[in-house]
Amino acid sequence: MGLFDFVKNAGAKIFGKDEPEPEMVTANSADAHAQMNAIRAKQLASLVKDLGLDISGLTIKVDRETAILGGTIDTQANREKVILAVGNVAGISKVDDNLAVEHKEPEAVFYTVKSGDTLSKIAKEQYGSANKYHAIFEANRPMLENPDKIYPGQVLRIPALPEKG
Repeated sequence: MGLFDFVKNAGAKIFGKDEPEPEMVTANSADAHAQMNAIRAKQLASLVKDLGLDISGLTIKVDRETAILGGTIDTQANREKVILAVGNVAGISKVDDNLAVEHKEPEAVFYTVKSGDTLSKIAKEQYGSANKYHAIFEANRPMLENPDKIYPGQVLRIPALPEKG
């Protein structure tokens, strides 16, 4: 649990649909801000639902650029996927994670993609072998559909590799 930072203007552009017109949202218009935050929360919940992860009692609230997550999820890996799916949305700069995890396991490292990065380059840096890029790709599915489609500002899960026994 905690607060995670993301690049506000990087990521999926899911907002804009069904939101009030920008001229409706003024600094003095608390109702318009509340309406926009509720619409964004609903859009984020739909995004998370589409991942098909096992989440009980999911709640998402939005306060301007911060998404606040609640509920219970089955694994640490799925918790991290929800955080990343929500945080990697343009317009969200912070995710306040209040998800409870049923089956505790080690946390992955979060890595922010830089210009010129590839999964192979990240794997070489993180694991010492470019050939282990597939572990990063699999750890970020279903958010990643293609290992060649990452972008600067995107945040990825870098799990620990299993110990060889």
